[in-house]
Order: sequence, then structure tokens, then C-alpha cells
Amino acid sequence: MNEPTGKNPTEEDFVFSGATGAFATTLWSAVLDAKDANSPSASQALETLCRAYWYPLYAFIRRRGYGPSDAEDLTQAFFAHLFEKGALKTVGREKGRFRSFLLAALTHFLNNEYQKSQAWKRGGKNLLESWDALRAEDRYRHEPVDNVTPERLFERRWAFTLLERVLSQLRQEYQAGGKLAVFDELQPLLAGEAGAGGTASAATRLGMHEGAAKVALHRLRRRFGDNLRTHIACTVASPDQVEDEIRYLFSVVALSPPL
Repeated sequence: MNEPTGKNPTEEDFVFSGATGAFATTLWSAVLDAKDANSPSASQALETLCRAYWYPLYAFIRRRGYGPSDAEDLTQAFFAHLFEKGALKTVGREKGRFRSFLLAALTHFLNNEYQKSQAWKRGGKNLLESWDALRAEDRYRHEPVDNVTPERLFERRWAFTLLERVLSQLRQEYQAGGKLAVFDELQPLLAGEAGAGGTASAATRLGMHEGAAKVALHRLRRRFGDNLRTHIACTVASPDQVEDEIRYLFSVVALSPPL
């Protein structure tokens, strides 16, 4: 495992090895393992997770019927509650997945803490202001208008947010290796979206033999699976939850999980 430095830890600071079965301390397990849930290491790990996955919570609040301003205020107030009110002291390892804990904690917060949250005014402690370049409400306007429950929308957004982070990291890896064109051509084939002949067409555009393109696609899929497991490992408490979490999240977005 790479030792975290003075900066906030990232998923890349923690390692899950599917090949060896090794499961190092990860972001969520670091929070659960801390004797003091408000220790600096636990707080940094929690903040890193929240920075990555705050939008599904905003979408959940909006789908519960709150307007944009109230949803923004409540999302910020909820994170302030997590960071400052010792909300993690009662969290045990049986809570398992960070996703499940976060949704349960937010639901409780909205049901019981709304009046307290009214003390939070916009322009105060804007915890989320710099967490995402695209404003939350701009993203929410692109959500489909359907009868999906707030809970289901949360899970869908959680899954897509995770996949977006994995693909973004993978794209950076290929760009650093001078293979961005290979990634851009083969990435649509990860989920079989290009249909029959997709690999041959991609090979032609890349100027390589189809066999070489198939090998490159296999490598891309393997790296995607490895990166996906690393990211998911950071949100669960034990290695036996990783594959189940992958299957569940892919069922939410109606995709087939990677091998």
C-alpha cells in the first residue's frame, strides 16, 4: 500500500489486489478501523469519499421534493453534520458499505435535523463549492423525468459517478502512456456498445490489425476491472463485499459486470 502523505488520501493511496486476494486498509475501512472516528486520518478518508460521491445525495434530496436552494443548503449542512457532530461514533463495521451508511444517515438527517439545518445560510461555510466544476442543479436538470424513487435515483447516480471516476482515471493512464487514441476508440467497446464489427472498425481507424486491436481491448477491459475494484474497495469494509457490490451497481445501471 502506498502510504498517504500530508495531503488528503485518494483511492490511489489504497490498494486492493484481486489477483492475490490482498485487501489493504482502504478509505471506508480506515474510517471504521479508527479507534476515534474523528481522528485526522479517518476525517481525511471520509472527506475524500464525500468529495467523490456528494452528487448522488444532492439528487436524492431534490427527488424528495426540495427546491434547488434548499437542496444545496441541506447537502452542505449534512456534510457539516458528519464532519463536526461526531456522527461516525456510532458507526460499526456491520454497516459495511459506505453507500448504504451515507443514504441511511442522510435520510435520518432529513427526517430529524431539518430545523437545525435552517441555521445554515448560503454564503456561509460552502463545503461543496469547489467539489465539482459543474453545478449540481445543472446536472440534476439532465436527470430523466420518471417515477424513480429518491433511493433508486441515489443508487443510479452513485453507480454512474463511480463509473465516471474509473473511466476518467483510465483515460489519464492511457494519455500518460501516449495511447489516448487507443482509449478513445476502444472505450465504447467496454460494454459492447459498438455492435458487430466494432473491433475491426476501430482497428482500421487506429491503423492496426484487428488481432492487435482485440488484444488492446482485452487489456483495456482488464485495467477497467482492476480500477473498478480498487475504487469499490475504498467504499466497502471487507474484501468479500467487493464483487457483490460490483454486481449490484451494474444491475442498477443495467450493464454486465466486468470479468
